[in-house]
Amino acid sequence: MTADVNEIEVNCKLAGALADRMREAREELTRRWLDRIAARVEIDPNKVFPTDELLDHVPLLMDKIADYLQNPSDEITADAPVTGKAIELGELRWTQGFDAHEILKEYEILGGVLFAFLARTVGEVDEECSRGELLSCAHRLFRAVSVIQQVTTMHYLRLAAERVNEREQRLRGFNRMVTHELKNRISSVLGAGQLLADPEIATSDDQRARFARMVVQNAEGMQAVLENLLELSRIETSARQQRNVLLPRVAAEVCRQLRDMAGARQVQVRIRDLPEVEVNAAAVELALSNYLSNAIKYSDPGVDERWVELRGRLGNEGGGPACELVIEVTDNGLGVPLDKREGLFTRFFRAHGDTVTGVEGTGLGLSIVRETVEGLGGRAWAEFDGDRGSRFYIALPCRREAERALAETQPVAAAAV
Repeated sequence: MTADVNEIEVNCKLAGALADRMREAREELTRRWLDRIAARVEIDPNKVFPTDELLDHVPLLMDKIADYLQNPSDEITADAPVTGKAIELGELRWTQGFDAHEILKEYEILGGVLFAFLARTVGEVDEECSRGELLSCAHRLFRAVSVIQQVTTMHYLRLAAERVNEREQRLRGFNRMVTHELKNRISSVLGAGQLLADPEIATSDDQRARFARMVVQNAEGMQAVLENLLELSRIETSARQQRNVLLPRVAAEVCRQLRDMAGARQVQVRIRDLPEVEVNAAAVELALSNYLSNAIKYSDPGVDERWVELRGRLGNEGGGPACELVIEVTDNGLGVPLDKREGLFTRFFRAHGDTVTGVEGTGLGLSIVRETVEGLGGRAWAEFDGDRGSRFYIALPCRREAERALAETQPVAAAAV
């Protein structure tokens, strides 16, 4: 009996006619699917399929579904081109912050669009078929959509599982690091406080002032650690909850926050040529705050004009992705000693801890910048031309090709604070 059913399915002329109609209407069906998705999810319609290349892949899905509708022996296998496109779509939805329910709903919408099309079209097809054949056609359509949905969803879930594991590992390491730092700071505060309270040890105003400074400095260090933890909590939220803001706005906000600090040290902060592209507000603000505050703290008191400059461009640096946003912070400050440069971006490392007085820090800032940027698929590094001055960079992958053209045509005018 199974052989008889397969014979009917393969030779069903209605299925072939409906598959041909679907292929002819694939552009229209793609547009309907796109419109329906955009109406349901919290994302700009232009970002549902953010590149022409990806949008061009959608008709391939339609063609493969039509092929299976016409001939059920044409299975959707793991090495089929359509499977690769479904995986690519799952990766895109992951980066866009879709949740699993939205992906399932996306394919439910696709199935609804295709079923509605076939329901309208079947009456126009002049081919005889039995009720069993008609139901078989509907089942093939359902199965084809389900298989592609499973491929996209499974890839999405695999990426989600990898991210959870990565965050767990980072959290364990960071917890150990923070516990060690806070333990040392608390011990220093307690020790200085006990010495300050002992009249036999703190016998002079100078000694009491020195112990009080130890308490304050270590308390400030603990505050800095907690502030870093708060920043990380902002980064670790899901992509849907993160704010994407134009880069010039993020830079302007960071400069506003550091205006008093820059003024106190007579450092001019300049913003030049930042492209109008959207960035993860929390991550980029964290990176720029660390870079700019370090440049201000380690400005060179021996020069009359002290400055730090912030620039951005779209391009390629050091063998990275073909298109990435590169943000550069340059200064004419003290620089980093040659023997200290290798240790930059490692935890608890302070290049000037032994040589510059009056500057407090935990040595965590640059390591957090690197971990945060790498968590977004980017890179962080520094370059030096000589003994003085420095250039610190972050690079983030371009979010879509349209940003390249926009950045090239609309640079931001120079500004200073």
